[in-house]
Amino acid sequence: MTTNGRATDGTVTDGVRSTGRRLAVDELIDDPKTRIIVCCGSGGVGKTTTAAALGLRAAERGRKVVVLTIDPARRLAQSMGLTELDNTPRVVKGVTGMEGAPLRDSDEDGGGSREGELHAMMLDMKRTFDEVVLAHAEPGRAKAIMENPFYQSLSAGFAGTQEYMAMEKLGQLRAAEEWDLIVVDTPPSRSALDFLDAPNRLGSFLDGRVIRILTAPAKVGGRSAMRFLNAGMGLLTGTLGKIFGAQLLTDVQTFVSAMDSMFGGFRERADRTYQLLKAPGTAFLVVAAPERDALREAAYFVDRLAADRMPLAGLVLNRVHGTGAPQLTAERALAAAEALEENGSEHASPTAEVLAAGLLRLHAERMQIMGRERRTRDRFVSVYPDVPIVEVPALPGDVHDLDGLRAIGDRLNGAV
Repeated sequence: MTTNGRATDGTVTDGVRSTGRRLAVDELIDDPKTRIIVCCGSGGVGKTTTAAALGLRAAERGRKVVVLTIDPARRLAQSMGLTELDNTPRVVKGVTGMEGAPLRDSDEDGGGSREGELHAMMLDMKRTFDEVVLAHAEPGRAKAIMENPFYQSLSAGFAGTQEYMAMEKLGQLRAAEEWDLIVVDTPPSRSALDFLDAPNRLGSFLDGRVIRILTAPAKVGGRSAMRFLNAGMGLLTGTLGKIFGAQLLTDVQTFVSAMDSMFGGFRERADRTYQLLKAPGTAFLVVAAPERDALREAAYFVDRLAADRMPLAGLVLNRVHGTGAPQLTAERALAAAEALEENGSEHASPTAEVLAAGLLRLHAERMQIMGRERRTRDRFVSVYPDVPIVEVPALPGDVHDLDGLRAIGDRLNGAV
């Protein structure tokens, strides 16, 4: 397995020693060679918040960062104080330098600065597709493509389009050389690594039998060949027309004819971005919660990244429960609660005993949750001992602003 995360030995969190290697997040984001961080994992584990917190922390440590989210949720914009996110990077105000952050060379006289920048954007699938067409097709052909009904359906929600356009946008951002660091927040599903398959999926689509047949008339020379091909095309289009409808088939044929000259460019750009994801300077972070299903999904991502030889930096384990009294076990707390409840039943005003017993039961429940999380985490570590991990303690509430993201950033670096 390929890893490029900075790691140290196990650390103590809430009085419990964490097994496995520890992911050093600040070393990762401070390294000028780190140019892309991809956050992946199943839905509901805090990928969007993690990506935003990483971006903010990197910016406040002196880097020029853009966070690209593919998640349709609006939490990222709200937490960064933006009214909305779209396909254009928007600057996030309120980013300040951190004390102790590494100096960044910026002045002609060799001086340094801690001032970074943070930008955020949300992938607009259709707009990105339109931008590609406008950039790589003649104006007349671009207009014909974008007015084609099949293209409009394809660019708005065809299966796999989002993943491919994410590859396109990432490639555009990296090629611009405008940002020191690009942080990518992937879709909230088990298909979050589908964008890795985008080049192959596109190639299979473009090289598919139906597409080859639909583009064949424009590529075959000679009258006899054309007459023979047109006879076969008549039979095929008649059959497909009955299945899909004659108008849809006409739209598809028109789209394919207009796009034919662009197909190779799509494939080449996707392949370049795919290679970029495998290259030094890219780091994948798998994000999970300390739950059985979430860590099972994390294992799937780790295995897939290893199979594709993608550079895995480590695992971010979010929302880990802790306690200020780790020495008080669940069993002792429950026993004490029962004793207080029995004692309280003998008094006319048992309010204090009942309240104390309730708090002890809550503590016991917390300790039981911590035990389950620790066992689940340890099972993952036993299978993947070389994957660096950082555990992020749960916050008492949701993240709504930059201060909340800073708190997550502190926890990502191991500070509580």
